[in-house]
Amino acid sequence: MKPTLSVDVMGGDKAPGVIIQGLEVAACRYPFVHFLLFGPHGTIEPLLAQRKGLAEKVTLIHCDEIITPDTKPSTVIRGLPNSSMRQAIKAVADGHAQGVISAGNTGAYMALAKMLLKTLPGIDRPALASLAPTLKGEIVFLDLGANVECSSKNLEQFAIMGEIFARHVLHLPHPKVGLINVGSEDIKGNSIVKEAADLLRASSIKNNFYGFIEGDDIARGTVDVVVMDGFTGNVVLKAGEGVMHLSLHYLKEAFKSSWVARLGYLLASPMLKKLSLRLDYRRYNGGIWLGLNGIAIKSHGGTDALGFAHAVDLAVDMITSRMNEHLLKEFASDLPLKEVINR
Repeated sequence: MKPTLSVDVMGGDKAPGVIIQGLEVAACRYPFVHFLLFGPHGTIEPLLAQRKGLAEKVTLIHCDEIITPDTKPSTVIRGLPNSSMRQAIKAVADGHAQGVISAGNTGAYMALAKMLLKTLPGIDRPALASLAPTLKGEIVFLDLGANVECSSKNLEQFAIMGEIFARHVLHLPHPKVGLINVGSEDIKGNSIVKEAADLLRASSIKNNFYGFIEGDDIARGTVDVVVMDGFTGNVVLKAGEGVMHLSLHYLKEAFKSSWVARLGYLLASPMLKKLSLRLDYRRYNGGIWLGLNGIAIKSHGGTDALGFAHAVDLAVDMITSRMNEHLLKEFASDLPLKEVINR
């Protein structure tokens, strides 16, 4: 069966134009994928008419309501039943698609995804994960803000989900999992992270549990999976983005400081282009919901076509790697059959 992806075409700062452009790129990469597009016919059909190759691989479903960046999560829960975001998520819940992508309002997307898709059996809370570059390659880190306060059991589940993602989607045979703490020593940290570490040492991924790590271990690539509560994760994410932008700003200023610096820029140009490509945020676009009963990817609202295409990459990789089947095998194996069915 060919994978089908559901897309909220009206979500994002530059929708629907950038979304359609990104899907055109993705359609070339994945000719076997079919796309369900949700949005107003009158707005989207003219864009598809300019892209015959993409138009042949999509089904357009009309939606006349749009969730804006200012729409409150409580509003989308109670109303806007025909919004492009809600209907795109509902398509996965109803079994018409295996995954959904939206670049729209993050709070609304989180609320609707949890309400409509629900969590997989055995998982208490879904986690928001993402990829990031390190000195040794890519890492997956979670949670990034979906769960501000976490129990030790939540952190254990996040770690197991991250480890399974690293093995089956990133294809790392023995991914190392680290738990963020204020120090690497076992005596440091609060009771929650200490209890989480104890749980992980006795868990199914005990052989891949590295132990406690500190903030500077993230960029070093000390581990392949970084686990933390959502408050810490969101701060780490935003601080990392800020440091990267600051560094690039200072680098540009330095090359403008004198004619010698400008000459140096010309000589270093090939290497700088390589650096720019390595740090290109578009390569890491896409927040990954782990633990939901369906694949859900959150694209950055301000991304461009290539960034949105990368979000599609993540969704396709998760579907083709049968990510949720692996999670089910891990978390639902010990649950009573009645509870699995009810979830």
